[in-house]
Amino acid sequence: MEGTRTWLKNYPTGVPANIDVDKYPTLVDYITKKCTEFAKRPAFSCMGKTMTYKEVNTLSDQFGAYLNSRGLLPGDRVAIMMPNLLQYPIALFGCLKAGLTIVNTNPLYTPREMEHQFVDSEVKGIVIAENFAANLEKVLSETSISTIITTSIGELLGTVRGMIVNTAVKHVKRMVPAYNLPNTVTFKEALKQGKKFKLPEFNNSPDRVVVHQYTGGTTGVSKGAMLTNKNLVSNMMQIKAFLDPYVEGDGSDQVVLCPLPLYHIFAFSCNCLAMMSIGALSVLVTNPRDLDSLIKEFTKHKVTGLTGVNTLFNALNNHPDFAKIDFSNLVIANAGGTALQKKVADEFEKITGTIIAEGYGMTEASPVVTTNPKGGVRIGTIGIPVPSTDVRIVDDNGIIQVEGSEGELQVKGPQVMKGYYNKPEETAKTITADGWLNTGDIATMDKDGYFKIVDRKKDMILVSGFNVYPNEIEDVVSRHPKVDEVAAIGIPDDKSGEVVKIFVTLRDSTLKKEELISYCREQMTGYKIPKHVEFVQELPKSNVGKILRRELRDKEMLK
Repeated sequence: MEGTRTWLKNYPTGVPANIDVDKYPTLVDYITKKCTEFAKRPAFSCMGKTMTYKEVNTLSDQFGAYLNSRGLLPGDRVAIMMPNLLQYPIALFGCLKAGLTIVNTNPLYTPREMEHQFVDSEVKGIVIAENFAANLEKVLSETSISTIITTSIGELLGTVRGMIVNTAVKHVKRMVPAYNLPNTVTFKEALKQGKKFKLPEFNNSPDRVVVHQYTGGTTGVSKGAMLTNKNLVSNMMQIKAFLDPYVEGDGSDQVVLCPLPLYHIFAFSCNCLAMMSIGALSVLVTNPRDLDSLIKEFTKHKVTGLTGVNTLFNALNNHPDFAKIDFSNLVIANAGGTALQKKVADEFEKITGTIIAEGYGMTEASPVVTTNPKGGVRIGTIGIPVPSTDVRIVDDNGIIQVEGSEGELQVKGPQVMKGYYNKPEETAKTITADGWLNTGDIATMDKDGYFKIVDRKKDMILVSGFNVYPNEIEDVVSRHPKVDEVAAIGIPDDKSGEVVKIFVTLRDSTLKKEELISYCREQMTGYKIPKHVEFVQELPKSNVGKILRRELRDKEMLK
């Protein structure tokens, strides 16, 4: 499969087979050029406050200079721990300009998870929303963190709006637990002080590690993927190549809604970095679970693009006000993170008139590997590889498989990480000697070069020697009109080794287990039919809405 690139025949006109990986040597080069090129355009908007590319560029210079004045030196690691706020791109770009390595941190992490990440990456500084500072206090003594910048949700929203938001967050919703941290400085104060200092000079290069992006930890201990300038710039350009066919004119009318968290690799690369390439306005949604607020953003802006995951699209489809929105400007909706269910995709297209283009990526690939191209979207597939990317299917012995055969998906390209930080053995298991990334996903490729994920290797259920893939079970069950969400796992069974168990949240509480199993009998062969059904109030999910089957399996083991 390597070298043939069957999929190139399905590239839209103008999309190159390969990108120029040397166009921007570093992320700082890229950010600075785009902020200069689009200086007057709005860059980021959040809660009604908008900043131009020039403002973000200036403030990030000040922030980076301040961090350096506090003794943080090029190569030091700095954690950024906040939801989607205007502070995020300023902090991110500032750290990069100061030569610091970013450690994106999920603000919903428990103290234990924070400690693991901060100790593992040897973090020396942190920019943290005050809502989560109490958790930092619990583990600070176990870390190497000496520089702490705190920020409030409303800090950059202007005096009046900021005060209203902070009052609501602190005193009405009581979302800021009391904390006591030494030597903290507010974000605004850091920006103010930063005017007095200059950014440091340092040796930046394409192969320099600029981000430690931690894997989701859904299959074990979270590991820090070392992403270089070249990795992230390459992936930005790969995304842009597939984005360009959607953009008319100079891109000045592009408004992309960003409900996914920027600290997650999907939104980090697709929203924060790639959308800058066309000078788009990124509308940051601080709390995507507040669907009413998310839908209001559609009414405030002429949204042209949206990124999301299956659970988000499903929630929007079922919101009573979603169908009332004017979607005449929406030209692209992109899904990733987890399998997009056909029922969800069909309903979204029916409501909006826009087809969801599903893509596939991994933290270890910065993250985008494949996506569905404009004019060639095939629901149920993850599309075709982006430029400068080779993808193949191999069996357990590493033998390349022919089209239509199942096997592990492997990836090679400039977006593949350098390795895991301080974990050479894990790196060797994940990246082969000749540079192929083992994804751990079972997939197939059709004659046109479109790929389909069958399932995660580790999630596969083995029933009497037959492979059963949870994705298939979930896709079928989710089509039942009374079902809202579903997760399928394998549980031990004396006769068949394993059997299928499903966990279901309901749209209609009248649904009985017998009715659901009967429905499955009509849709699937015998060994795939769930033997156990459990109705639950909610399913465990990751920070981007990915259903965590591992948590369900762990709970089952304790029963």
